Parts: sequence; structure tokens; C-alpha cells
Amino acid sequence: MINPNKLFQLSGGQQRRKLALCFGALERDILGIAEKGSEYNFHSMPRADYIKALCRVFLQDPKISQEAAKKISAALESQPFDERLACNLARNELLAIIGTFPAEWDLIIAPHPNSSQGGTVQKREFYPGLAVYAEDIRSPFNLGSIFRTAEGMGAEKVYLSPGCCNPEHPRAVRSGMGCIETIGWERAALDDLPQGQNIFALETGGTPIDEFEFPKNGVCIIGSEELGISPQALAKATYGRVTIPMKGLKASLNVGVAFGILMQKWVESL
Repeated sequence: MINPNKLFQLSGGQQRRKLALCFGALERDILGIAEKGSEYNFHSMPRADYIKALCRVFLQDPKISQEAAKKISAALESQPFDERLACNLARNELLAIIGTFPAEWDLIIAPHPNSSQGGTVQKREFYPGLAVYAEDIRSPFNLGSIFRTAEGMGAEKVYLSPGCCNPEHPRAVRSGMGCIETIGWERAALDDLPQGQNIFALETGGTPIDEFEFPKNGVCIIGSEELGISPQALAKATYGRVTIPMKGLKASLNVGVAFGILMQKWVESL
């Protein structure tokens, strides 16, 4: 951690980059997820006072917006002082000035509780027989989002086609928020899906989602970001095809968002 007084010796761009890094490190320290060696170690003042000092340095930046300055000033005056809020407001305003915007996998998010507490493993609740088959999802971010939705909404399992990206990719792990570790998954070709399951597809040209009769259990196929569901997968979807009606000119949804809508409707039907 840099001495706040030394920040005044840095030029505008250099000072902003250093401040942004400091605020990011402080957020991680507050959440208890700081990497080894990057914990708060400025022993001459408490962490809260250090954060306030950095914020006051930033408030003197001529490029800070009036709105951001107002919010940061209010955070400094609040009682009790919210250390993380002040850091987050300052860091994101700094990134906006620099022209760098964080991607989803760069966001500093509190870790979810572990699945075990006090040595007792918690049993994950799910709807037996509810599963998703992700066909050729190429984006690790999208795949992690699919895992997060599947786990959160109570799916039992995720099947990945051979062409799906690696769910252990850092970006998938990041957007999955630990769910890849808690929900069962396996690689499977279409012909390897369990026999006798109700298999249906989330794709255009099908029954509107409000009219679709969801099965009590089965596998929903979702397709790739670029090509949608393959003809071979559609042929496997003997239970039917469900569609999310849209009115926009593009009439297009991110695959993770579409899957979230599908899962909410499926669970609602149960």
C-alpha cells in the first residue's frame, strides 16, 4: 500500500492507475479474499482511515464527475463508514476516467458461503430429473452463467457437449460463482443422454413459453451463441420446442439470459 502523501507526487494518469489498484486491493482485503502478500499492511493508520485518505486524494482530481464526487463524499461522511462502498465507488469512477471498464470476471464479488459449515456437509436441494444439455457453448462466461442458473434454480445436472468450452476455465469459474463445484456435470454426446428422458429444445420457431407444457423432469437443450441448436440436437428433442416470444428488431437474447427465463418458467410449472 502506498503512502497517501506520496500520491500527490504522481502525475494524473499514473496517480489514477495507482489509486484504482489500491482500491481494488482494499476491496479484496475487506472481503477476506486478498491474495497472499497483498493484505492491508499500512500499519501507521487503521484501514478505514487509509481508505478515507485515498478518497480525499481522488476527490481533488479535476476529472472526477460531480455526481461521483457527491457520492464518494457522502460515503465518507456516513456513519457507520462503509469501507467497501467507498472503495467501490472510487475504483469504478477511476476506471471510467481511465477508459477501462471491468468485465464480469473482473468484478470484486463476495464469495458465496461454503457448502459445509462446522464440518457438516450441506445437502444441495434440487428437482430430481431436471437437467440441461449445453451444446457447443463457446464462451466461458456464458457457460459459467449457465451453471450458476442451473444450480440456483434447482437443476440436478448439467450435460456438456464435446464442443463446449472447458468449465474449469478461469472466466467460467468466475461467472459460475462456485456453482460448477456444487452441481453435477459431465461431458456427453447427444446419443449418450439418458434413455427415456423428456428431451426438449429452447429454440426459435417453437411453442411460446407461456403455452408450453413443461415436463416434470427431462433435459432442456440450449444451443451455441453463434449457430443455435444443431439439426441433430433438434431431432433428439422429441418432447418439443419452446420459444421465448420477443418484439425487438433484433429479437435476440444472450444464451445465459434465455436459459434463466426458461428455468424460471420450468420451475414455476412444478
